[in-house]
Amino acid sequence: MSRIDDTWADKPGLVGWLSTVDHKRIGIRFVVTTLAFFVFAGLLAAVMRVQLARPDNHVVGPDTYNQLFSVHGSMMMFLFAVPVMEAIALYLVPLMVGTRNVAFPRLNAYSYWLLLFGGLMLIFVFVIDSAPDAGWFNYVPLSGPEFGPGKRSDFWAQLITFTEVSGLIGAVNIITTVFKLRAPGMTLARLPLFVWAMLATAFMILFAMPSVMLASTFLITDRLVTTQFFNPAEGGDVLLWQHLFWFFGHPEVYFIFVPALGVISQILPTFARRRIVGYVAMVVALVTIAFLSFGLWVHHMFATGLPPLGMSFFTAASIMIALPTGLQIFCWIATLATGEKVRFAAPFLFIIGFFFIFIIGGLTGVMLGSSTLDSQLHDSYFVVAHLHYVLIGGAVFPLFGGFYYWFPKVTGRRLSERAGRWNFWLFFIGFNVAFFPMHILGLEGMPRRIYTYPAAAGWSGLNLLSTIGAFTVALSVLVFFVNVWRSRRAGELAPDNVWGASGLEWAAPSPPPPYNFERIPAVRSRDPLWEPGFPAAEVVGLPDIVRSTLVTRLHDAEPDHIAILPDASIWPFLAALATTIMFIWSVFTPWGLTWGAIPLTITLIGWFWPKKDETRRTCAVEVKPDAGDARVHQLREALP
Repeated sequence: MSRIDDTWADKPGLVGWLSTVDHKRIGIRFVVTTLAFFVFAGLLAAVMRVQLARPDNHVVGPDTYNQLFSVHGSMMMFLFAVPVMEAIALYLVPLMVGTRNVAFPRLNAYSYWLLLFGGLMLIFVFVIDSAPDAGWFNYVPLSGPEFGPGKRSDFWAQLITFTEVSGLIGAVNIITTVFKLRAPGMTLARLPLFVWAMLATAFMILFAMPSVMLASTFLITDRLVTTQFFNPAEGGDVLLWQHLFWFFGHPEVYFIFVPALGVISQILPTFARRRIVGYVAMVVALVTIAFLSFGLWVHHMFATGLPPLGMSFFTAASIMIALPTGLQIFCWIATLATGEKVRFAAPFLFIIGFFFIFIIGGLTGVMLGSSTLDSQLHDSYFVVAHLHYVLIGGAVFPLFGGFYYWFPKVTGRRLSERAGRWNFWLFFIGFNVAFFPMHILGLEGMPRRIYTYPAAAGWSGLNLLSTIGAFTVALSVLVFFVNVWRSRRAGELAPDNVWGASGLEWAAPSPPPPYNFERIPAVRSRDPLWEPGFPAAEVVGLPDIVRSTLVTRLHDAEPDHIAILPDASIWPFLAALATTIMFIWSVFTPWGLTWGAIPLTITLIGWFWPKKDETRRTCAVEVKPDAGDARVHQLREALP
């Protein structure tokens, strides 16, 4: 083993597994964990579809059904959709920008353990029949102390705290990594579009998530210490909950959708064999979507009796946000039209599927953005259909495409192309059979969140069809997991750049070593691997006796100094465990925050306690830049 391999290697055994701070290992854990939550939430959906397959069914009772759709929605939104996009970014962004790790490796590990423990808490309370039962949005007064006795809503409120703290940490990590750890020459105008998408998403998370954390804190204090934030009799307001929740909730849709746009913008040029058309327009569109997403939240509240002038404003904003999305679609079409002959491999099939599914979801979104039509369709199955067309069509289809595209980079092996085609067609057909009938059910008056319906309503045929489609989707997901299992063990070996892509992540070996790049590559274009002579210019001289990476300037990515990254540590895991104890303890008594802070403080002291041997090694570092590359002449002292 070379010295750099020894420096970046994790300890063997369980301690090494718990203490790793490698962004790739943590990113894989994020993906695997979020997919496990996806499967669990999907099983709950299957039970709901069985219940609704025929009228007057009694597979589950009303209380269990309330818990089913509440946990299903909460898990899909808070434990799968947003975290899985951040997970992919935490794996790929350091590779795409040419650095060795994320900016805060130990915080990255801490955020993973928080997400895992929060999800396990939700599963546990569901098993013991104490799961949330007021929907994934947990509206007051249904979730308040008067109508929500017990601890069900308290567990939901703490789930929000777990997931939002984890999400905020991920956002800060992505922003800092992109702004300060880019390879020399990777100016902001040369960032990959996926990185731009994740940067926009990270800023949305940073500004939107505190709103729902504030709302859940108000709720749990109303329930535990008798504050009156949502009690109209004491000067509170139930609509305050909706404003706080949806100020987060509508940007959250774009937390999921905007990264998917970045995935498409990475895959599509590779298969079209040409640079993306309209790069600047694409970046402007991503940033515009991020800004506009904060001006739409009231279109979830059109039925609450708001002033007509205000509803007109939010109707206009809801229609306006379709424009930057449409601009990106036209840029993708232009890229395909002017490229070489497209190869219809599995990743590209899922991207084409996205076009069909998302356009339908987008059109129904524009319909529901109209306050007059929304007042008729509000809380009907039409909204359920729209939601799934947007979220699954706009996120899960590109996500599957990304899995097939980057799986060789992560594992060094390709997923089966034949199984991938079965995966796509079963998913595409099953999805439309499952959710398109819901549009008709909604127009026929079927409301959301009912656990049964009478035969005289005439909804049984479409509900049975929807259930058949849902099980077809489940079969497709099973095909995907079997494909992953078999390919991971004995799939076709893949070269480092299996698709002939242009992104910097494909310059690293497949799978990448713990340090990603032994030499930090210099970048001279938006598509570095398609440039003749790459990688002739490289930054050398980074020390191999400590975990180090290059820090560059914000705008032009000129080298600034070398940062010494922290070694692996067990303390993030212990801190997350202490945080979990504090959060769950506080569900039962406010004193849990006081006494629970003591073990958390101890773990944080251990986390940041300086080590003398590491200090001496850091001071011994010297920078030896390659004289052949002008960009590295500005490298300064090695100390961060």
